[in-house]
This record gives sequence, structure tokens and C-alpha cells, in this order.
Amino acid sequence: MTPDICIVNFYSTSGRLGLHQDRDEREESLQKGLPVVSFSIGDSAEFLYGDQRDVEKAENVLLESGDVLIFGGDSRHVYHGVSSIISNSAPEELVQDLEVSSGDLVL
Repeated sequence: MTPDICIVNFYSTSGRLGLHQDRDEREESLQKGLPVVSFSIGDSAEFLYGDQRDVEKAENVLLESGDVLIFGGDSRHVYHGVSSIISNSAPEELVQDLEVSSGDLVL
């Protein structure tokens, strides 16, 4: 049995991720309808999502450090992406504990 896919996206302060659907998992995982789970750590990000691959029609939500987003059920194949990163928005405690500058801390 092969493990399911786990993807970690690291964004720089100028990072982005175009609208896309997550469909690269094993066929078995897709058939089971296993959800996509996203954890946000570090700087905040402008997150886009929608039924179409069209940035103009996509909804926008701010994801902050500590936010968890789950795509499951009918929303499993929603188009989603990151339009921008908000530099220096990571929680100060996180920046101090990791001893990095906030602009370097975007996952």
C-alpha cells in the first residue's frame, strides 16, 4: 500500500500559486473522497477559491498563521490558489521562537 500524497508549499514573500485542482493523488484516494487538508503557518496569504479556473470569479479569503482549511465532499476538487503573501504578518511569538525574519517565514 502506497501512502497518500502530502504536499508542503513554501512561499517567499513574492510567492503565488495559480488556480488549480488537486487531482494528482492515487485513484484509490480520489475514489474514497479523501479530503485535502491545508495548514497555514507563518505570514498571511490571500487565498482564492471557486468553481472555475477564473481569478476574476474566484472568492478571496485571508488565511492567517494557524488556520486550517479542509476541502472535502462536493468541494474536494474546488479550484484554489494563493494570489499574494502579506509580508511581516506572522505572529511575533512564532518569529521569535524560530529566530528567522518574518519575511522568511511563509509555509
